[in-house]
Amino acid sequence: MNILIVEDDTNTALYLRKGLVEESFTVDVASDGTQGLAKIRQNSYDIIILDWMLPALSGIDLCVIARKNDINTPILMLSAKSDIRDKIEGLNCGADDYLSKPFSFDELLARIHALVRRKTLQHDIILKVGNLTFNVSKRKVQRGKKDIKLTNKEYELLELLMRNKGHVVSIKKITTHLWQDETISDSIIKVMIYHLRNKIDENEEKKLIKTVRKFGYKIDDI
Repeated sequence: MNILIVEDDTNTALYLRKGLVEESFTVDVASDGTQGLAKIRQNSYDIIILDWMLPALSGIDLCVIARKNDINTPILMLSAKSDIRDKIEGLNCGADDYLSKPFSFDELLARIHALVRRKTLQHDIILKVGNLTFNVSKRKVQRGKKDIKLTNKEYELLELLMRNKGHVVSIKKITTHLWQDETISDSIIKVMIYHLRNKIDENEEKKLIKTVRKFGYKIDDI
């Protein structure tokens, strides 16, 4: 599950990221509204945690722009503003939930799970490349009619590749996506790709996972 945190307070951002990573979420962080908007346009997220008071572009403005561009990712708005009128403004701009600072991490986590449940009830997130399908919500992978079982990290790697269908994903991006700030050798990524290939492309005439030498990996059905 991919989460974007848009928060200009470094300590708060690090605190949230650490806690969410420990809960097995994949987390990106943007430190201002402009960076947040760029990440939202470039990547797919399951939840966006958005601070109200941001430099460059406020959380309210970012939320409005996202909704006008048909970005329907659930947004949890954070703010030190606790007045009911501020909460109404935040929700009216397109946020799905509103949490006043200070808050407990447990409450934040409960709000995230509630948004995920709501989104899952609306529709499953299904990624497709050729005859390969990945129901992200249920973590179900199929190649044709064959069910494929993956490890947690393999699910995360496959989701990253499929969300970037047709585009090269660098080793650095894979490392950051799967392990955040940990130092991981390129050989570990190669081994993961090897095992994922064996499961996805085994006995298949068309190979979907491809190596782009000196750049990284991609998945496509061309």
